[in-house]
Amino acid sequence: MTKTFRPRGGGITKSPSEIDELVRKMRAEQSGQESYREKSLKLHGWICAKCGREFEAGNLYQLTVHHKDGNHHNNPADGSNWENLCKYCHDDEHSRSTLGDYLQRGK
Repeated sequence: MTKTFRPRGGGITKSPSEIDELVRKMRAEQSGQESYREKSLKLHGWICAKCGREFEAGNLYQLTVHHKDGNHHNNPADGSNWENLCKYCHDDEHSRSTLGDYLQRGK
């Protein structure tokens, strides 16, 4: 028997125009808000907190925001849970905990 991914009966079904309107409203709300990445770049500058590499507009996409406590929903306005890391240092930061977990299991 083949399973389908259609909504089950009894659920609220929206028309395509209702869905489009909902998406428009959500985009309008988000367009006025600054992302936590933009806030972190303003607060902490265009520099990697780990290796000290400085960034310019042309390569700024390589600078990421790391959440110190690992919770990407924890975004205080003062930026205390963020640090700007280049993509290499960010990968290194996350792989350290993975490696540590792996080594702990071996004991």
